Amino acid sequence: MRLTAGPEHDGERLDAVLATPLGSRTRAARLIAAGSVTVGGAVVAKRHLVREGEEIAVDAASIVAEEPLEGGHDGFIDPDAEVAAYGVAYEDEYLLVVDKPPGVVVHPARGHRQGTLAQALDGQAAGGEDAWRAGIVHRLDKDTSGLLVVAKSDAVHQTLKEALQARGVTREYLALVEGRPTARSGTIDAPIGRDRHVRVRHSIDTDQPREARTHFTIERVLERYTLLRVTLDTGRTHQIRVHLQAIKLPIAGDPEYGREGLLGLERQFLHATVLAFAHPVTGEPVRCESPLPQDLAAALALAGG
Repeated sequence: MRLTAGPEHDGERLDAVLATPLGSRTRAARLIAAGSVTVGGAVVAKRHLVREGEEIAVDAASIVAEEPLEGGHDGFIDPDAEVAAYGVAYEDEYLLVVDKPPGVVVHPARGHRQGTLAQALDGQAAGGEDAWRAGIVHRLDKDTSGLLVVAKSDAVHQTLKEALQARGVTREYLALVEGRPTARSGTIDAPIGRDRHVRVRHSIDTDQPREARTHFTIERVLERYTLLRVTLDTGRTHQIRVHLQAIKLPIAGDPEYGREGLLGLERQFLHATVLAFAHPVTGEPVRCESPLPQDLAAALALAGG
């Protein structure tokens, strides 16, 4: 089994990263201790801190030799688990653009082994090195709604990944923030990584800084809030939420980086509203738009919008 560490794994212990694909952290630790796991071709300790892009391999014979997981499945898909809901904004034989509702986790992670979007797309999506998130080109936080593109083949997945890295994919978000920017538009250029003090958070106060740039323009000015249109040059975990908090404009309702429960919100007011790119096969422009979901539209109305 091989997987490439994604941004969500950056700074995590190796045994924690492998807990989901191997079914449990205990099982992962046992295989690591046996020397059956390598990172970049080298055997490392279970406490090794994984960096994005590192290649992790688990010896197949060792996996087979392990006792089967409770329930007899591989740790990814429980046939009796609830299937995640999603909408489709665009689809052809090569790819689809998913409109993800809030509350749906994109792919399996610690604490969210079942009911993910990746599992709901099983049999439709394909591509990439990690079978447990096949076809997923980029992700959204659990409680961020909106658009993301999913490949149906490895070739399409690779082309879309390259386009994303070359900034050939336009991702626009709507974010309602507390307060008002000092300018109608701006760029936040500040590296992001795991917070020095709170490991579950990301921050510009970090020992593992990674390049991150966020652009914003004012969409609508309200009495105590401002609706921003936000675009990304990079895609770090929680990037928009961290960057807007860093300039004293926390997203309304954000339980981690702002004030929970504002305007009746049960999540952060952040929605991926536009996704545009050149089709990886035909070259034709693809542009999809997603309107604000009902909960965010209601919150905006309460804010005076």
